[in-house]
Amino acid sequence: MGASSNFDYARTTDTTRKPSPIIWNQVDVASLRQGIDGYLFEDDFFDLATGKYTATQATAGTFALDDQEGGVALADCNSATAAQGINVQLGGTAGEFFSIPDSGLCLFECRVKAADIATGPEFFIGLSETDTTLIASSAMSAGEYVGFKSVTDDNVLLGCSNDAAESTASSIHTFVDDTYVKLGFIIVNGSLVKFYVNGALKANTISTAANIPANLLRPSLVCQSGGTTDPIVHIDWWRFAVSNAAL
Repeated sequence: MGASSNFDYARTTDTTRKPSPIIWNQVDVASLRQGIDGYLFEDDFFDLATGKYTATQATAGTFALDDQEGGVALADCNSATAAQGINVQLGGTAGEFFSIPDSGLCLFECRVKAADIATGPEFFIGLSETDTTLIASSAMSAGEYVGFKSVTDDNVLLGCSNDAAESTASSIHTFVDDTYVKLGFIIVNGSLVKFYVNGALKANTISTAANIPANLLRPSLVCQSGGTTDPIVHIDWWRFAVSNAAL
């Protein structure tokens, strides 16, 4: 997946199951897997070893492998009561932490779908500081995070980044019930966040450097009910990397 790929960058969408080349061809994934000029974490959800993730209930909710489909995990509200559901973060109580470089790239992508979403999930996926209540009282409550959020019960996803304050990017994506989508972002030199949906770069970005997280972060996922329905977020895979190589 290096720079010599023949991928057609004029292509507007990529709905295949694999990671999007337009994101990952910008770094040397093989080198990052070896810890050269950065690092990479990826999970295809074939197992949930004890301590790999911290899953915290907001009254209800579960995080478990999908018995019907290998390599998929389910973040299930297990409740139709607003603000109840599950908060998932990588790394147990001590676990893995990552930081966004001031010089280099931070990359994230996942493949997810939301089901039973007539009133939408309260949703976040991306990177966040350690926090077992990323969404509380139907609003983002963590101090530092970057990714995709929806807390308006309408399935509309915003790009978001928060440090001193929150910046958002609109017109990113709207969940379609029971339909997979790939959500990704690239942070350039700690000062610009570019968002991608199914391998297509979105027009809206975040360029307020003061609102891009400075603390240590974990890959994080929240699925809580907006009320009335019991949404389930299926996660097929997610991948995160930091590249310190010269741009």
